[in-house]
Amino acid sequence: MTRSSRSKRKARGSGPSPFAERKATGSGPSPFSEIGRRARDLLTKDYNYDQKFTLSIPSSTGMGLTATGVTKDQIFALDIGAQYKSENTTVNVKVDTYSNISTEISYDVLPGTKAAIRFKVPDHKSGKVQGISTKLSYDLLPGTKAAISFTVPDHKSGKLDVHYLHRHAAINSSIGLNPTPLLEVSAAIGSKDVAIGGEIGFDTASMSFIKCNAGISINKPDFSAALILTDKGQTVKASYVQSVNPVTGTEVVVEMSHKVSRLENSFSVGSVHKVNPLTLIKTRFSNNGKIAILSQHNWRPNSLVTVSAQFDTKAPPKFGLAIALKP
Repeated sequence: MTRSSRSKRKARGSGPSPFAERKATGSGPSPFSEIGRRARDLLTKDYNYDQKFTLSIPSSTGMGLTATGVTKDQIFALDIGAQYKSENTTVNVKVDTYSNISTEISYDVLPGTKAAIRFKVPDHKSGKVQGISTKLSYDLLPGTKAAISFTVPDHKSGKLDVHYLHRHAAINSSIGLNPTPLLEVSAAIGSKDVAIGGEIGFDTASMSFIKCNAGISINKPDFSAALILTDKGQTVKASYVQSVNPVTGTEVVVEMSHKVSRLENSFSVGSVHKVNPLTLIKTRFSNNGKIAILSQHNWRPNSLVTVSAQFDTKAPPKFGLAIALKP
């Protein structure tokens, strides 16, 4: 197998699991992907150095519209999406700047069973029809969910995902439904306060591990700490978040990274503070000389204005504006 074909397999299989964002229930641990998320969100979430505008128009009839425009490098891109919900059916339609139309129709067949069909026509850049993507999910047992997804006519796109939640464990697994599948498994054990876990990815075509990570986290209302081993053991990341003033929402975060093979160290320090109940300010400083600041104002319910800026000692400054409106 050539290097380019292996990279394509990795890109296709490295997407997030459909259950990755699902939180653990009760006192159980969150999935492995949640380890260190509190620090990552404080350091990176909502920072934007482009011009972005989002308008969401809900409706009591079940019909909703969303328009998103982004200007990046003097190029403007616009996406318009519509969603309709009835008792058992949800229809999503999205049109982008290149006249691509993405459609998803899901239907609750039986209690605990949902079927979904996705397709995209046409691909304006290649002139080819992308095919039809289908996903069927089923709740097997309490705490267990399985999903099968595939794209027609791509016979190599089939994938089976199985997710299991327990009060002391959270397990995600994914395997491709083809002769040389990509296998991914992640697990976390513990509780909502203390969790330890890991994830592996194995490519049966090259008979090699493409992913091997591990981590441990401690989460409390006033602090969060995480230690993660990534890049097949070549990078160690440690992060710590401390709540300084719960009334004003003031928190500080420190993240340190060490690359074992190159003996390189890096760190970032960040903070968040609520000026008032409707306005917050975030800051971030990195050892590479980059300083970032963000101000976000909730000027009406569900409507946000976010201004970001980044100053680099080795490059021109960057500025960004994001407006999200929801009448």
